Order: sequence, then C-alpha cells, then structure tokens
Amino acid sequence: MRPDSARLGSARLGRANLDRLPPAVRRPAYDRSRVTPGIVHLGLGAFHRAHQAVVIDDCLAAGEAGWGIIGASLRSPDTREALAPQDHLYTLAVRSAEGTEHRVIGALLDSVVARENPAALVERMSDPATRIVSLTVTEKGYCHTPQTGDLDERHPDIVHDLNTHPETPRSAPGFIVAALARRRARGLPPFTVLCCDNLAANGHTVQRIVTQFAALRSKDLCKWIADNVAFPSTMVDRIVPETTDADREAVANALGLRDAWPVMTEPFTQWVVEDRFPAGRPDLAAAGVELVADVKPFELMKLRLLNASHSALAYLGYLAGYETIADTMRDLHFARLAAQVMEDAAVTLTMPSGADLAAYRASLLKRFANPALRHRTWQIAMDGSQKLPQRLLGAMQDRLGKNLPIATHALAVAGWMRYVTATDEHGRAIDVRDPLAGEFAALAREAGPVAERLAPALLGVGRVFGPLGADPRLREAVTAALGSLYRDGARQAVQTHVSA
Repeated sequence: MRPDSARLGSARLGRANLDRLPPAVRRPAYDRSRVTPGIVHLGLGAFHRAHQAVVIDDCLAAGEAGWGIIGASLRSPDTREALAPQDHLYTLAVRSAEGTEHRVIGALLDSVVARENPAALVERMSDPATRIVSLTVTEKGYCHTPQTGDLDERHPDIVHDLNTHPETPRSAPGFIVAALARRRARGLPPFTVLCCDNLAANGHTVQRIVTQFAALRSKDLCKWIADNVAFPSTMVDRIVPETTDADREAVANALGLRDAWPVMTEPFTQWVVEDRFPAGRPDLAAAGVELVADVKPFELMKLRLLNASHSALAYLGYLAGYETIADTMRDLHFARLAAQVMEDAAVTLTMPSGADLAAYRASLLKRFANPALRHRTWQIAMDGSQKLPQRLLGAMQDRLGKNLPIATHALAVAGWMRYVTATDEHGRAIDVRDPLAGEFAALAREAGPVAERLAPALLGVGRVFGPLGADPRLREAVTAALGSLYRDGARQAVQTHVSA
C-alpha cells in the first residue's frame, strides 16, 4: 500500500532527529556517515527491509562499514519517495502477543527506481565496490517458467531487454547480465548473485535463468558468467504483512516521529545461506545467519511446510471469508488443515541429522496464529501461478511417486482454482493479482462453475502444472476437491476434509 504522505505531518524520522527517539527504541549503533555501499539489492520491498537489511544492520553495528545497501525498486517509486525524505531510515516493528518492539534500521543508504534511470542502476551494479547483488523480486520477477525453471523468452520484459535495450533493461535477469557484461569489459571481477526469493534451489535456478539470458546475447559472455559468477542458494523465513495506515499511526505514536513506510514483522527470523562468496561477504554468521554447504533440505522444508500451508490457508481462508491468517487459524478446522498439509509434506523431505521437523511444524502453527500480525489472506494469495509448483505440486508429485494419497494438497490446489475464477462464493469480484490472471479468467468463463470442466482446463496450463497436470490421479483428486468447494463452500469443505 502506498503511504498517504498528506497525512504524515512534518515531524519525520530522519538522521537529524534520531536523538529525539524514546530510549526504548533501538537505533543504528554505528556512524552511518562512515558506511560505504557494498550491496545492491533488487526488489526494495517490505520483506527485504524486515529480513536481509536487518542482518546487514547488525553487521554494520559490529564494525563492518563496507557493506551498506543501495536498494533498487524495479518499477514503482513509492518506496523511494517514502524513504528518501527520512534519509532512508525506517522502523522495524516486531510484534508478538506480548507487545511490539521498535528498531530503526540504517543499513539502507540510498535507493533508485530502475524504470526511471536503468543505466544508472547498471552503472551502480558495475561499481567495483559492489560485491553482492541480492534479490527479492518475488517469483514472477525472474521472467521464467516456474514448472521448468527456464527463462521465458517470450516474456515482454525479456523481449525488450534482448532485442532493443540491452543496456537499459527492465527485468532482473537483464540488469544482472548488463552489469556483469560491463564488469567483464572493464576487467573487473563479478559480484555474487544472492537470490532471497522462494524458488526451489533458488541459486541454481537463477544461475540457469541468467546464463540462458546471457547466451542469447553472447556465448562468450554466457561462458564467462558460468565459469566465474557465484549464485549461492538461500532459504529465507520471516512473516512480513503489508503495512497499513493504522500501522503507521501506531509507529508514529511509539516514536514521536512520523515514518512514511515502517515494516511490521514477527519475532522469528531465519536465513540459511550456501557459503560461496568469491568477492567477499560480511560476517553473516555473527549476525545469526546459518552458513551451510547445502541449502536444499532447508529450502524444501520451508517451501513444503511453511509456504504450502500458508497458501492453503490463504486461498481457502479467503473463500471462507477470513481476512487474515490469524483469523483463519482461529477456526480449528483450518488450523487442522494447515497441520495436515505439513504432515503430508513431511514424508517427502530428507533432512540432515539433528533437524526436528515436528518442532518446526509446531512453531509454524504458533506463528500463523500470532494475533499481533495482520497478514492478509489476499496478500499471500498473489501470484499463485508462480508459487504452486514449488509449494504444492512438488510434494504432490513425490507423494504420487510413493503411491500416497494427495487429497489434502488437492484441496489447497482446488482452493487456488476457485480463487482465480475471480468471483467469490457470494458472487463478489476477487481482485486476482497474477501474471496469468487473464488466461485463468478466460478459462473460468468458458468452463463455468463446473468442477469437471474447470479443473481439467486449469490443469492443462503447462506453465503451472507441466506434465503433472495430465496425471489421472491428480486430475481425479483435484476435480473432487473443487467439486466439494462448489457444492459446500470452503468452510464446510475444509471441515468435512479434516473430519474424515
């Protein structure tokens, strides 16, 4: 949500008035004037500011002054317009049932809007001081096909970047390749590309997308990137709801100053990173990051336990009339559904010694039920076409491979299908935000509210379901679940399922 600057008043958070903050509010424990940039971050949204930027803030407080962040919004100027007048300082509000803790984060030194001046962003990424380019551009921001993990060469931004404007790109892959090409031409070492989005094997996936893009520009460039650029995989975990005007008012009351765009979050945070940084990195471990040789088990654990159950609650909870995840979890049948999604997915995971999946699942249920976080079901439901393969379909495929039932996951997928028809159970319009929303709406109009027609039509969208969509066991389970949603409504369908 874009902040309403007219309501914010003139007493704004900023470098000059940090000493006016109440003693209980933490502030940067270092001299920001001595901090220099070492990271360019693509995708300057709430999640980055509540997660990676907080870790870097801790690193700066430990004396590592060369790792400040330059943030880049690929499209909207809203974040820059909110934060620039307050010297890019912002508030992290950590909410739990016990209360809220406030902390001012100073790791973000500056921000740019890529669409306004793409050449300037490419130049910033080409600066020798930039040793890490990190990303939280959401799944759709990689301009790829989620089912295969390959670059979508037909994506309009990719067509733009390759055919007409390689030096002034629009896409995240385009910016990365343009900057790496410039560094290569100048004889500079490459930066590390650090993906912090929920993609399966995210480092490997982004490496494949970037090298495929580079190959379409130059085979020599592609080989140089493949041979020299590190793409460590990561797993990130923190719940970050959308900031509301009520949140801004609460933060202003706590600080005695206005913050145009604070971020809300929970106490829990986790960051697991494959330790491959040829160009250097801050001491992430000292700031609580888990540095490991293989992130994949942790990635799958999060995608298939947290993200999958989150999506199930989002689609089915929205259809049942629940505004937030915490509201949904107060319905014990939905809480049982979330637990069932995790239980069914757990058998598809192979975790390293010492990992406690039962404890992790219990912690997720507690986090989802946190009444202090207003994480909207509608927000989580965005971009489902990009999320389903990693969150739900992979576990379904693995369970089918073990001849195990998939009814619980099928109900979640059916909830997504019912949601993307763009009409709720009371005939009201749903604001579906998805790159393929138009295609889904057209299929829904043609099929009508008939599960036997709609389910096969949507399962036939190869960019989402791939070959799995043709599996008769999947088709039967999803069609039956969708039929129950049309017949009984989401609330009753969930109650019937978890009571069976």
